[in-house]
Amino acid sequence: MSSALPEIDWETLNPQIDEIIEEFRGQPSALIEVLHRIQEIVGFLPRDVQIKIAEGLGVAQSEVYSVSSFYSHFSFKPKGKYKVCLCMGTACYVKGAPEILTALEKHMGVEAGDTTDDGMYSLESVRCLGACGLGPVMTINNEAHGLLKPDKALQSVKKCCKE
Repeated sequence: MSSALPEIDWETLNPQIDEIIEEFRGQPSALIEVLHRIQEIVGFLPRDVQIKIAEGLGVAQSEVYSVSSFYSHFSFKPKGKYKVCLCMGTACYVKGAPEILTALEKHMGVEAGDTTDDGMYSLESVRCLGACGLGPVMTINNEAHGLLKPDKALQSVKKCCKE
């Protein structure tokens, strides 16, 4: 990652993280809730935060990692200003999602699962966005764009991101 990504203000975030953990201290069943809430304020789940969560809830660090790596919503790396998610579910896949992914990767200069060095874009390929009738479909910061071809997908990115 380049230094163009915004610095994280841990002095401000640590008390908020501690407050969330304290609310659920000793409650292993609250793991997903805690992960969601902390990722919402930090933007991702760095390793030291995962360790803090494990200690606070009384679960193994491996369990925190296992749960946070299983669900595609959670991330171990900072996300870009524009989060582009392309559906690779069966309906989208057979309608051309792989070609769209290739075009997006070339345009952004990153592979799926990564963030551009300038922190502008994160590109994700996901299993399903639940809009099969609009396939191929992608979201840009949770706004759906459907019935895509590679050129239309790139136009959507340029329009939303005002390149």
